[in-house]
Amino acid sequence: MKSGSVDPAVCGNVDAATALFHSLSDATRLAILRRLAGGEARVVDLTGELGLAQSTVSAHLACLRDCGLVDFRPQGRASVYRLARPELLEMLRAAEAVLEATGNAVALCPNYGLPDQRKKVAR
Repeated sequence: MKSGSVDPAVCGNVDAATALFHSLSDATRLAILRRLAGGEARVVDLTGELGLAQSTVSAHLACLRDCGLVDFRPQGRASVYRLARPELLEMLRAAEAVLEATGNAVALCPNYGLPDQRKKVAR
């Protein structure tokens, strides 16, 4: 195998990986995951800390639950949410390391970068 090439057996299911990264591509879901990386939280905690509506937080938590990324336990009338997989915390750390190593170059990407950054590059 050539240097730098990727063994397809190591990559696993590309469709599943695409779905995983798509689930992480929403800023609200990512903010929720980053908060849960610091410990468990109820919906009311997340709405207060993230400044989001209860319906927004609940909808995104449902998505993250459906993806198997968060889990919950009942506590009285509330539910307490947590990361479902410790590997997710490792992946978030790795993503932050890649962003740091690339100088946040992805923000300048014409397809996926931040809108205000794309304008600066276009000038």
